Amino acid sequence: MTTTDLRSRSVTTERDSRAATDMLLALLPAGRWRARAWSDFLAMAARRSIRQAVARPRAIAEVTALHGLVIALGRDRRLPVWSLVSWALAAGHLGLLEHRQALGAADMLSLARANLPAMAPAGGVWQAAAALGSDLLDGRIARATGTVSPFGRYADSFADAAFWIWFTVRNEPAPRFRAAAVAVWLVPVLAVTATSVAHGRMVDAPRPRLVRPAALAQAALTVRALRRG
Repeated sequence: MTTTDLRSRSVTTERDSRAATDMLLALLPAGRWRARAWSDFLAMAARRSIRQAVARPRAIAEVTALHGLVIALGRDRRLPVWSLVSWALAAGHLGLLEHRQALGAADMLSLARANLPAMAPAGGVWQAAAALGSDLLDGRIARATGTVSPFGRYADSFADAAFWIWFTVRNEPAPRFRAAAVAVWLVPVLAVTATSVAHGRMVDAPRPRLVRPAALAQAALTVRALRRG
């Protein structure tokens, strides 16, 4: 299949989000990862994101209201870059809601966790406790309410990565522990992204069945912060 064929199919397909993303990613190896392939990929991804957001006015209103509230309540009165980036990422991935037209309570909880740094930029133990609590709740709420979706899964993962990398850099004084903790979240994201681009399709990160390194790191960072007072 040629790059032109892939470009045509990626524009017209409105199947599930996974299939649409795979079709877009396939443009990169088909175009040998050249500048034209990247520009086509970014342009088509942006157009699809806009279409999906326009098709879900309630969801885009919920995302905007949540981030507006975070900005209003935040203690940092400078340009709220953190919340604006979070809004753009959430609004640009509403297609991952698939058949749903609105966010669920679990999705809102995950997005709120991602924005904890904007609420108190200085950092604090209460934020770690809130992040742990919301991480335990959002998946259970999604399953109980039947609102499990790719959007929720990705929001949960990226909320964890964003918050805990920020919390580690802000609060962990030991350089080696800080580097190891950041790697727990950063390395899988970079590895999955690089592999997906190289293969031209989405690749899922492996999920250990017994012990999740990220969960251990969250608990260790929280305990260490509590011991420091």
